[in-house]
This record gives sequence, structure tokens and C-alpha cells, in this order.
Amino acid sequence: MNLLTQKTFEEQQKEQQRRIQATMSRINHKIAVISGKGGVGKSTVTVNLAAAFVTPGLHGKVGILDADITGPCVPKILGLKGERLQGGPAGIAPALSPQGIKAVSMAFLLPSDESPVIWRGPLKMKAIQQFLSDIAWGDLEFLFIDLPPGTGDEPMSIMQLLPEMDGVVIVTIPSEVSQEVVKKAVTFSRQLNIPIIGILENMSGFVCPGCGAEYDILGSGGGQKIANDLGVPFLGKIPIDPQICVDSDRGTPFVLEHGDSKSTKAFLEIVEKVTEFLRNEARSPEVDVPSHTERLNVAEKEK
Repeated sequence: MNLLTQKTFEEQQKEQQRRIQATMSRINHKIAVISGKGGVGKSTVTVNLAAAFVTPGLHGKVGILDADITGPCVPKILGLKGERLQGGPAGIAPALSPQGIKAVSMAFLLPSDESPVIWRGPLKMKAIQQFLSDIAWGDLEFLFIDLPPGTGDEPMSIMQLLPEMDGVVIVTIPSEVSQEVVKKAVTFSRQLNIPIIGILENMSGFVCPGCGAEYDILGSGGGQKIANDLGVPFLGKIPIDPQICVDSDRGTPFVLEHGDSKSTKAFLEIVEKVTEFLRNEARSPEVDVPSHTERLNVAEKEK
């Protein structure tokens, strides 16, 4: 690379960073959802967390960036499978889910469900930069970023490009295997100076719908133990509920459909803790958390 080419590249990078800052400055809160390993329900947590913040008046003001370039699944859970990004006068517009959530995903750019994304790190980085700088997100109250498991290219790119991020929610399951790797996610966030909102233990116990007996299928207490050991907040536990899988497969966030379920109530308690964290951030404006009734009314209107 000669001097002229290097200068041009550096100028392009600076210009893109300016565009990212301009776009992201219109978003009040940016929260990443990460995990140490796959298979812990991170994308489901992201979608339902976003859905819980869609209150009356915030339709179209909550967004999800599906930053899992090679394994995007947010569109399926949001009921947006088969959607495509559309260009307009303001730029490329995110897809809008029936629940009023704006979403951007690599899945919207692939020709079919079977099409793989076989990219190395630099191409993934470029895609994430464009999702942040070239998408017309508009004015948002919340942007949730669903990151792939681990501490690789995509999480690193997001953390470096958005140093002003409010914080991360770290998702784990009770098993000892998950406990071991979630420590890496905590250390990763600390080394990059990203605030840790807390650890969430997903798939924590199962309540038999027939007899009401509780079973710790994957163990119990792993998330609380790691939080205590590492000195980070523990957000709570979400029990296994077969209806969560059913709702995700049909593209509907379960928190909007099953307000009386134990899993939904546990999830909304976690939402309250996330909100409290945002309220306590000095640079954050007041955050409004809707009641159960408000959330259910939103779901009813969207049917």
C-alpha cells in the first residue's frame, strides 16, 4: 500500500466513523446482548427485551441490530422472515416488525435460508460498520444489539465502534460448562471498558404444566454464582417454558402473548433491573417502563 492509497483509506475510515457517530447520536440507549457460548437463548432474550420496551408512543422507536453475521435468527423470532431491506430518500430503511420494532440483519440480504456467509474478519467488520453508518435508523429510544457467542470479530467490532454503549447484558444457562465460558464474556467487557448491566440465567428450571413440580434440568444457580464470584449484578432467572419456543418459531415475542406465565413475569422483573441501571447512568434521560397492562394492550392492538 503506497502513501496515497493509505491516506485515502484512512480518510474513508474517518468519514465512516463520522457517519456512525451521526447516526448513533440519534439513539438514546444502546445495549448489547452477549454470551460466552452458543445455545443459551441469547437471541430470544434480545427480542423479548426489545419487545418489553415497546410502550405506547414508542412504536418504531425501538430497534434490534442482528450482528450475528454468519448465523442471523432475529428476523425469524420477530416474524420478519423473508423481508428485504428497502432503499429510500433517507437511505436504507430497517424492516419494521408487527410489534413496532425496527430490525436489521444479514438475513435480509441473503438470497435464501440455505445461503451461508463465508467471510473472514475484515468483511464482517465492514458489514457491521455499514449497518451502523448507512442504515436510516432514525430517532430511536433503544437499540439492542444481538451479538454472536464468544469474543470474536463481531463483538470486538461493535465494542470498538460504539464506545459510548450503555452496557451489556450477559446471558448464560445454569450448567457448569456455561459458567466457565461466561467468565470470558465478563473479562472481555471489562477490558474494553464497557459497563456490565448484569448476568441473566436463562433456561433456569422447568415447571411441569401438568403437576406443577419443578425440575432443574440444566442445574441451578450458576448465573448467581458467577455474578457473586466476579462482582457483577445478577439480573435474574428465566425458567424453561415450551411456549417460548412455540412463540419464537411463529415470530411473536412471548412477553407480549403470555403475560401471566412464570417466564414472562421473571423476564419483566429483569427488564425493571435493566431500566434501573439506565436510570442510574448519569448521562441517561429518564426511562419509562410500561406496566403489564400497557404491554398487553400493545400486543392486542398489533394483532
